[in-house]
Amino acid sequence: MATCNTQPHPVARQPETRVPILEFKNFICERDGQALFRPLNFSLSPGDLVQISGPNGAGKTTFLRAVCGLFDDWSGELFWQGQATRTPGYEMCSNLLYLGHQPGVKKSLTAAENLHWFFGSHGRAFPGQVSEALAQVGLSGYEDVFCHQMSAGQMRRVALARLYVSSAAIWILDEPFTAIDRAGVRNLETLIQRHTSKGGLVILTTHQPLALDGVRLVELTPQTEMPE
Repeated sequence: MATCNTQPHPVARQPETRVPILEFKNFICERDGQALFRPLNFSLSPGDLVQISGPNGAGKTTFLRAVCGLFDDWSGELFWQGQATRTPGYEMCSNLLYLGHQPGVKKSLTAAENLHWFFGSHGRAFPGQVSEALAQVGLSGYEDVFCHQMSAGQMRRVALARLYVSSAAIWILDEPFTAIDRAGVRNLETLIQRHTSKGGLVILTTHQPLALDGVRLVELTPQTEMPE
């Protein structure tokens, strides 16, 4: 598998400081005034690969969205590189790539146009980088195909292609293996492992068994008993 022509962000290489990238103290997400899970207390450092687990409805997606600043009904403390934060600032956001349940692609654009739009928000594409990223996810030759003509799996691959062109140190991935075939799963697992081996941080949810080394589980324990 070829690698992208990008450099890891400096934030990913700070082992000498021993300051965690992210730290959670008594962190709780709430919905309608009800805590979704028991308080979380843990920290994340460069090279960590973390799977957020728990039963359906425990708040896994909500937790990921809260970390990204997309959900603000939470209590406790969140620290970014040792500094308490309530809303992710520019530095944190520029080091973070979030892929949610939905592919997050614009169907009226082609696969290549979607990636160019992503670059418009996160920097500038190098010549050939968009085509290379699409090739990595098995979409070589689909650069000019409109996304509304693609299957759900193909649109998911367009979204995943961002991982091959992003220089973000932190990847937050909500069910990233959804709607992709076995070859795509293997390629994505390899990419995730490579990212963490270079000092990147990956936080993900998945219902699929992971063939990855060094996975750390963070279990969300419901605050109240879940319904049958």
